[in-house]
Amino acid sequence: MKVSKDALIALGLPGEDPAVAPTSLLRFPDGGQYRIEIPSTEGPLALAVVLDEARKRGVPVHRVSQGSGIMLLTNDELREMLAIGKEAKIEVNLFLGPRAAWDIGAQSVSPAGKAFALAARGSNQLVQSLEDVRRGVAAGLRSILVSDIGTLDVIAKMRAKGEFPANLIIKTSVMMAPANPASARLLEEHGADTINIPSDLTLPQIASIRAAITKPIDFYVEAPDTIGGFIRHYEAAELIRVAAPVYLKFGLRNSPDVYPSGTHLDGTVLALCRERVRRAQLTCEMIERYAPEAAMSPLGAADLGIPV
Repeated sequence: MKVSKDALIALGLPGEDPAVAPTSLLRFPDGGQYRIEIPSTEGPLALAVVLDEARKRGVPVHRVSQGSGIMLLTNDELREMLAIGKEAKIEVNLFLGPRAAWDIGAQSVSPAGKAFALAARGSNQLVQSLEDVRRGVAAGLRSILVSDIGTLDVIAKMRAKGEFPANLIIKTSVMMAPANPASARLLEEHGADTINIPSDLTLPQIASIRAAITKPIDFYVEAPDTIGGFIRHYEAAELIRVAAPVYLKFGLRNSPDVYPSGTHLDGTVLALCRERVRRAQLTCEMIERYAPEAAMSPLGAADLGIPV
């Protein structure tokens, strides 16, 4: 195996997963090692509930993310959600809407084709994804969630040419999560600003990815059932040590998949939002117990994709 290991090392990639995961020396620009993200915040009502629960529980929230897509927010809902985020000085991250799983193709719902469920199908869906970005940016959005590598590449190139704002953050979805250092670096090279890696990786495997990239890692401390249902609260301190800078995300086990969301699911969505904040509180308390020296980014950090 030495030849193959040496080939990876020559490319600037780890030749093997370390036996003991080393401490990451990378940080957010403000010096923080970790931030808190509440996912599946599906609209302005959900965002208001997240912020209300966060205030009650004393949980700092740096970013919220949404999974149903910009296309499923009315103009008023989009503007209201961004206005709430701007006032609270948190990053509002919205998914691009069109995706294979909602299209007429059958592969994305087949047992072997689920990995392609969030890909953009054909040029039309790629165009529709760009339209979602344009609409969001025009309303003040500065953080988008992408699940297709081609879409990622096109948006990053358009951003570099000035067609999208230079401070537009491109976050990659857990549904295209890279499981090895080479895949993670590929996403970074194609313009990803923050990269969601699989939630079932070991600490040494996470360390290998961290050694290959400099961008922040997104990680589900608790993963929804659709991606495994893992509950890794006790590992939060080590995740921070090894993966920094890292966004700690809180999905929920034993909860329904609410995508695509809408008013017919408001009761469920809002209840799930409150519980995600509670899960974040549980983990923050563990971090305080087991790694009080871990540095959290301040709220309202300058590099967050806060709406404008």
